[in-house]
Amino acid sequence: MIEFRIDRRSGVATYLQIVQQTKQALRLGLLEPGDKLPTAREVVAATAINPNTVLKAYRELEREGLAEGRRGLGTFVRGTLGGGDSADHRALRDELRAELADWTRRARTGGLEKDDVSALFTAVVDEHFKRSDTDRQKQGNDS
Repeated sequence: MIEFRIDRRSGVATYLQIVQQTKQALRLGLLEPGDKLPTAREVVAATAINPNTVLKAYRELEREGLAEGRRGLGTFVRGTLGGGDSADHRALRDELRAELADWTRRARTGGLEKDDVSALFTAVVDEHFKRSDTDRQKQGNDS
């Protein structure tokens, strides 16, 4: 079961942190359709946040089609995110995760701070995805 971590200094609304962490767990394959999300009471006990905040996050997940509340039973994962859940995709994610772990260790050993590593990673991802989006748009215009 997912355990939410709330960063009160992040500037991100608490309910959005829950939504984002749930989406990340879906993308990483840590949550799958049918999995039960923690009850509001469990989240409150673990994080000391208002139960209405948990319910707001779960309503947002329901609105996006990613979760569904079942009266008397709880809230369950309904949808998925990510490039796919085939064995090939899982293997690729595992391989890339191991490579990223090595890369991160090298960066940390080299003296980079967490924010430096995060900025570098984000810049490279943005650069490559922007380029592939631009290439796709050009291909669409060429047709």
